[in-house]
Amino acid sequence: GWRDSHVQIDGPAVAEFQKLFLETWKKQESKPLAEKNYFPSVAAQGEEIVRAVPSTPDDPYSLMYLTFISAITNAQKQVHIANAYFVPDPQLVKALLDAADRGVDVKLILPGHSDSAIVFHAGRSHYTELLEGGVKIYERQGALLHSKTAVVDGVWSCVGSSNLDWRSALDNNEINAVILGAGFAQKMQAAFEADIAASEKIELETWKRRSLLMRIKEASARLVGRLL
Repeated sequence: GWRDSHVQIDGPAVAEFQKLFLETWKKQESKPLAEKNYFPSVAAQGEEIVRAVPSTPDDPYSLMYLTFISAITNAQKQVHIANAYFVPDPQLVKALLDAADRGVDVKLILPGHSDSAIVFHAGRSHYTELLEGGVKIYERQGALLHSKTAVVDGVWSCVGSSNLDWRSALDNNEINAVILGAGFAQKMQAAFEADIAASEKIELETWKRRSLLMRIKEASARLVGRLL
């Protein structure tokens, strides 16, 4: 089975997602859609602040990537991330290490196995540096982790399609919901803790004793990390 995360969004924020859909529709040179049919008046729902954060290869930079780096850089207590395809660039690695160095509880839940072996091993090639820097890493067992979620300081949450890899930041159409609110963050944190309970913690000393074959796979996969 697969372990994924989804959210239902109600209220005015839906219009932002609808707008992004229509923009993408137009880029495909599809039959024009009458916008007046797709933006009804919607009453406010709930107490959280919700923002749709998109990114496309046409953008000069990835807004979601910058938003994510900013959240980690400004974290004061915790950065809890679950992600399916982890091939971090140097800036993301530095942000995670800097957060751990200033006392932030940085935890990553990553797949214990993957449908992409090369991505799996490329991500693992970063474990030693992260573990030595105080980042805690867990590998989800019993299901193929496909979630892309984060909770920062018990108030900033993110759920969406963006992976922590080069392809998501530069080459793909992605969309994420960023939610500000302690109530929603508590639900996200509960799901995160349930995944921790179903995960194996990677210990640094044990990790250093992994086989030569695993090290070769990691080094080889890392060589093509920019393409993943």
